[in-house]
Amino acid sequence: MAQQAHQAQERWREEEQEMAGSAAANGAKTGCHYSTHPLSSLHCPLVPSRLAFPPPLESQTPAREGNRREEMVGPQYDLVGNPLGAVRATFETTAAAAAAESEGGDPAAAFRGKDWGACELFRSFIFEEGGIDKVPVLNASNHGLIKPNTLVRYHGMVQDMLGNEYYIGAFKDGSTWRTNKFTDFSPFSMPHPCNSHLWERHLFHCVPAPGQNSWTLESSPGPDMRRMSNCISTDVREKRKRDGEQSDSDAMDVSENRDEESSLVCKKPKEDDVHVSSGSTEVAESVPEVNGGECHIPGSSFSCLVKIYDMPDSQVKLNDVIEFFGVYTFDPELAAPSDNPDDIMLDLIEDVTVQLPPSKVPRLHCLVWRKLLSHDFISRPPVAEPSPTLLKGIRQSLLSHFTMVLGNDELAAQCLLLHLLSRLRNRVDVVTVGRLSLNFTGFDRESASIFGNQLYSLIQKLVPYSQAIPMSIEYLNTATLQPRKDNKSGRLIPGVLQLPQGSHLTFDETLLQTGALTSKGVENTMLLKNLMESQKVDYDFEYYKLEMATDVQLLTLSEGKSNILPSDLVVPFRPSSVPTVNADAEELESWRWYLATVRSLPQANEPETYQMIQDDMVSAMRDDRSLGCSELSRWLTMAQIMASSFGEKSLSLEHWQMVKELERLRKERTQ
Repeated sequence: MAQQAHQAQERWREEEQEMAGSAAANGAKTGCHYSTHPLSSLHCPLVPSRLAFPPPLESQTPAREGNRREEMVGPQYDLVGNPLGAVRATFETTAAAAAAESEGGDPAAAFRGKDWGACELFRSFIFEEGGIDKVPVLNASNHGLIKPNTLVRYHGMVQDMLGNEYYIGAFKDGSTWRTNKFTDFSPFSMPHPCNSHLWERHLFHCVPAPGQNSWTLESSPGPDMRRMSNCISTDVREKRKRDGEQSDSDAMDVSENRDEESSLVCKKPKEDDVHVSSGSTEVAESVPEVNGGECHIPGSSFSCLVKIYDMPDSQVKLNDVIEFFGVYTFDPELAAPSDNPDDIMLDLIEDVTVQLPPSKVPRLHCLVWRKLLSHDFISRPPVAEPSPTLLKGIRQSLLSHFTMVLGNDELAAQCLLLHLLSRLRNRVDVVTVGRLSLNFTGFDRESASIFGNQLYSLIQKLVPYSQAIPMSIEYLNTATLQPRKDNKSGRLIPGVLQLPQGSHLTFDETLLQTGALTSKGVENTMLLKNLMESQKVDYDFEYYKLEMATDVQLLTLSEGKSNILPSDLVVPFRPSSVPTVNADAEELESWRWYLATVRSLPQANEPETYQMIQDDMVSAMRDDRSLGCSELSRWLTMAQIMASSFGEKSLSLEHWQMVKELERLRKERTQ
C-alpha cells in the first residue's frame, strides 16, 4: 500500500507539471460521446441517436483553458476540492499495476463498467469518515458560487430518463493510460490516433422533488459555503475582493460627507456577513442564469443533468428521489451543440440533451448515490431500534395533537392517523392493498379556511412531500395534471401528478361551484379518479398512454361525499372547538420519526387470527346485507394499520375490535 501511495504521488506531480506546461497546447476533442438516450427505460418510441462532439479545448481562449486546468489541480486527495485528481491518481496507479501484472497487456479493458477503487474511496469518505458534512449541497441559490469540478451533493427527483451515452472512457497517452471518466472534458490532449476504449453512462434529468417541505432541507444543510475556499468559484472570490476594496472607498466617502449623506448611504456588509441565499445581491450579480428559457421545468427552480456510471439499467426508476454525490460542472459561456447552424446532423437526427445545454443546465457526474426514504430526512431519531412501548407513547402524543387541531373530534383524529400511516403494500391484479384515502365531509369555505388550513399546515410539518390542490372548475379546466412525452424534443413534460413515492395530496372541494367542464377538465377528473382507485397515473406518449404505478396519500375536504374523488373512508367532520395549538420542534421531530418508522414496519400473518377475523366477517355480512367485499377489505386494511400504529408487527383481535368500534361510530354520523 505504501508503494502504491508513493507511485500515486509521483504520478500526481508529473500530471501537474504536464498540465501546467501545456495550458495553451493543442487540445484534441475531449470526452467525445455518442448519445443513445432516446432509448430510455420509459419504453419510448425509438428515435435516431445523435452523434455529439463537445467543443475541443483548443477552441477555447487560452485564459479560459488555463482557468479550467487550474481548477482541476489541487492538493492530492482533496476529495471535495479536487475529486478528479483522486479519480485520475487511483486510475493511473491501478492501471500501471495491472499492466505490470499482464506484462504489457491492455489494463483499461478490465475497467469497462467497473470501479477501480475511486467510487469506493469516495463512499468511505462520505459515509464512514464523516465527509458528508464537508460536501456542499448544490441548489439554486449557490450553484454559481461553487467552483466547477468540485465534489457536491444534490437532492433530486428523477423527472426524465434520457437513456445512455457513450464516451471515450480511457485512452493511452504514450506509455500511460489515462481516463476521462466523471468529466465532460479531458484534462489531457488525446493523441490521434490512439488506443482508446468506448464506455457507457446513464443520463437522468433531475429536479427538486415536487412538494418537498422545508423541514427536509433543514435536516441536512451542508457546510457553510463562506468557509469553503477550495470550492468557491474564482470569479466570486475576485468579486468579493473588489467589493471589499469598493467598500473601503465608500466608507471614506461617507466619513467625508457624513453630515450630508449619512441618511442615504448604507455600509456594505463584510465578507463574513454575506449569506448565500436566493435573495442575496451578490449572488444575483455573480451567479449566471440557470434553467432559463426552454430548459425551465414548471414548478421547479433548478434542474440538473446527472450522469451515472457502472449501473444496471433497472436500479434507478422514474420519480425516485435520490441523493447524488459527484463532480459538478457548469459553464454559462459554453455554447450548446444546437448553436451551430452548419451542423447538418441537426436536420437529420435528434438529441434531447440539446434541450438541456451545459450553459443552462448543470451536469453532475455521479460517484456515489443513494435513494432517499422518509427516515433519511430525520436528523435526530430518538432511538436506533423502535420498541412498542416507545411507539405507543409517541402515538398517544400525536393522536392528542390531531384531536386538538380537528376541534376535539376524536373519531376524525383516529381516522387521520390511520390515513397518514397507510401505504401501498401490494398489488393483486387491479386491487391495491394498503391504501386508505380519506374524505372529511361537512366542510364549507369558512371551516376549510380554519380547520383545513390548520390541518394542511400540520401535514406539511410531518411528511416529506405534500401539496394542496384547489378543486375548482377553473383549476380542472386549466391545470396540466398528466405528464406528457414531447416526441419532437424527446423530453418528458412534467404534470402535477408526476410525484415522488409517499407524497400527500389534500384536495379542497369547497371551492367547487356550478360550471361546465371542458374536455381537458373531464380528462383531469378521470385522471384523479383513476389515481384514487388504482394508485396509477396515465402518462401521455402521444400515440399511446402508459400507466405508471405510484403511492400517494389522498385527503379530500368537501361539503358532502365527493363524487369526483371516491375515497376509501368517508368521515363526517364534527368539531366542537376552534384549534389554537402549536407543536414545538422536538415534538414534530418525534412525530416525523414515528410516522416514518410505523410505515416501514413489516406485517406478519397469523393464520389463527385471520381465521377468526374471517369468521367475524361472515357473521357481519349475515347481520348487514349491505356489506360488500370492498368494505370488508377496507376494515382489514384499517386493522393492519391500527396494529402497526402500536408498534406491533402482527394483527390481533384487539386491533380488529378497535376498528369495528370506529366503524360503528362513523356509521352513526352518516345516519
